[in-house]
Amino acid sequence: MNVSPESTPPRPPVEEQDSPLSPGTHTIAVRHGSSVIEQRYHVAGTGPVCIAHSGGPGIGWEYLRMPLLEQDLTMVYVEPVGTGASGRLPDARQYNLATYTRFLHAVIEHLALPEVALLGHSHGGFVAQRYALDHPEHVASLILYDTSPVTGDDFWSVAVANMERFAQRHVAEHPEVATYVAGLTAPLGQLDDDGATSVLRSFLPTYFYDYWGREDEFGPARQMLRMYAAPARGEGPPFDVRGELAGVSAPTLVLVGEADFICGPRWAQMIHDEVPGAQLVVLDKTGHLGHVETPEAFATAVVTFLASVHGGTE
Repeated sequence: MNVSPESTPPRPPVEEQDSPLSPGTHTIAVRHGSSVIEQRYHVAGTGPVCIAHSGGPGIGWEYLRMPLLEQDLTMVYVEPVGTGASGRLPDARQYNLATYTRFLHAVIEHLALPEVALLGHSHGGFVAQRYALDHPEHVASLILYDTSPVTGDDFWSVAVANMERFAQRHVAEHPEVATYVAGLTAPLGQLDDDGATSVLRSFLPTYFYDYWGREDEFGPARQMLRMYAAPARGEGPPFDVRGELAGVSAPTLVLVGEADFICGPRWAQMIHDEVPGAQLVVLDKTGHLGHVETPEAFATAVVTFLASVHGGTE
């Protein structure tokens, strides 16, 4: 979902395998139990390397394209297993945090760089937190974008309450918002990919501060968004790294939209309070997709942070 009011959407990556960081789409083979699974990633931009892990689980990676960051950084976008053209696990119950973390590690090892900047959005932020704790030697800096240190009952009850308030504010002008809470709590794993995509697209306006005021910009991206159902069938305990985050050694930026209904400032503050020396940036008038809704402010925050901890992005 690479829409920016100041830029032309970038061209789709092309298959290019000359080197692990050549521009385009790359595929590696990752051993998973007795299976070998294809893991794809996409390279765009120029400058120091930043690996980006998208959210979901199960959302197509394309929404996370960040054209403004690609002007300063070589962005490596992971296409998570179970989505797009990456491989599928033989047992859908194995779409869990440990699996995503291991496949991310396979990509980072394949790049053969001593350290990388790691950016995780939403569920991808769960993966990034776990990876930074398990493999600190590979993480030069960490950007935790619209994510949380914990899920579980309290996390979801807050998200539902926020969506209910959103619906109350907008139902008079947009009656369809009355169905949004049901969409958020729908068991997507029981649907096929088209059904899961339809549900996600249906309540996408809640991910923005002002979707309808800028629908001409965001509407086309809504229709391009894809959701894959199988990752929703993954099994594992609720995510919770509270009490562990003091062990994060990489310089860390916590970046959050002030109006993010699902991974908002409450959760960002928790991360900031636990990670030693973390910086916190709250994007004004921004929801869950700051790189789309306020792309200049988003990119400035990331590039400024990386310059402060690495002495520049050139």
